[in-house]
Amino acid sequence: MNKAAFLDRDGVINRKMPEGQYVTRWEEMSFLPGVAEAIILLRRAGFLTIVVSNQRCVAKGLLSVPELESIHHRMREKLSAEGAAIDAVYYCPHDSQPPCGCRKPAPGLILKAAREHKIDLKTSWMIGDTAGDMEAGRSVGCKTALLQDSKEPVNHSADLAAPSLLAAAREILRRGEAVGVAQAQECSG
Repeated sequence: MNKAAFLDRDGVINRKMPEGQYVTRWEEMSFLPGVAEAIILLRRAGFLTIVVSNQRCVAKGLLSVPELESIHHRMREKLSAEGAAIDAVYYCPHDSQPPCGCRKPAPGLILKAAREHKIDLKTSWMIGDTAGDMEAGRSVGCKTALLQDSKEPVNHSADLAAPSLLAAAREILRRGEAVGVAQAQECSG
């Protein structure tokens, strides 16, 4: 079984647009600092990196599925050129009403990725910037990392909080190393 780092897109990989606005053109895709380095670190540690993103802009008619997929293709190409491969992208194109099984906080995107990539959810992380991301991850047994601005109060529903994807990746790896050391000590003791 594989382990994965499930990454939300807006607010994790790229700058989130102001409330009520959406990335609808490649020119609006502004990568956050340290994203490529974070993905490289996660992949070196054996994590698949899989984007799971709500994209209601499709339901709102602001861009088509082919246009969204073109943005995702270019995002993957740009990151890959920096050595930061994304293994897959899953998105929900629906609006919040009526409810669907793939729009986070529902776990549909994560469950689909887990089936298709043979992922052990207990050894995986959901990294996002909203309570809905954390709920989706927790509901399937993933550990959760919340990216949030230090000006905001810390949300304690996540397993860890960090200011950036890079900081979260470093902490996830640090925790994994600590677990590995503890397990090795148990075996030798």
